[in-house]
Amino acid sequence: MTTKPLATIADLELMPDDGNRYEIIEGEIIVSRSPSIIHQIIFGNLLTELRLFLRSNPIGVVLGGIGVILDDLNGVIPDIVFVSNKKRDEIASGERINGAPDLVIEILSPGKENARRDRVIKRQTYGNFEVSEYWIVDGENRSVELYRNNNGVLDLVETVQENGKVISPLLPGFELQVADIFKF
Repeated sequence: MTTKPLATIADLELMPDDGNRYEIIEGEIIVSRSPSIIHQIIFGNLLTELRLFLRSNPIGVVLGGIGVILDDLNGVIPDIVFVSNKKRDEIASGERINGAPDLVIEILSPGKENARRDRVIKRQTYGNFEVSEYWIVDGENRSVELYRNNNGVLDLVETVQENGKVISPLLPGFELQVADIFKF
């Protein structure tokens, strides 16, 4: 039986700056293309709403497209992360996040493999590293899946449809109309 050599964060640092996104999950390098226009519009809408909320409620920082190093075999680039003030000095003091953010948001890219990666592989990884909450934004179905950590497992607690509101215990007082995420 042969084993495939594992890649590490050091290997990830050697990837070319070619417009692709390189991540490493359980020692396997994953390459994805740059996001589409629709993806970027959704991203901008979400980031704007979160930043406006945090301007009035300075409980942490929200960052888009930042590298998150979870350990030597796991480094990802989520679409959006929220780090509370409580964790900020501990994990967000360098060029990247070194540890699990409080909240991770991924916007689904088209294709079954992309959806599987976000709904299964990344969800398991984020759960294992104690991310408190995980949102998957589904542009095709115009919905947001909300997962919360339950002993190392991110369980689906609600799928909020376009006519509903996203509410999170991590962001007391924050309410986001799902329809506003998909305004083009």
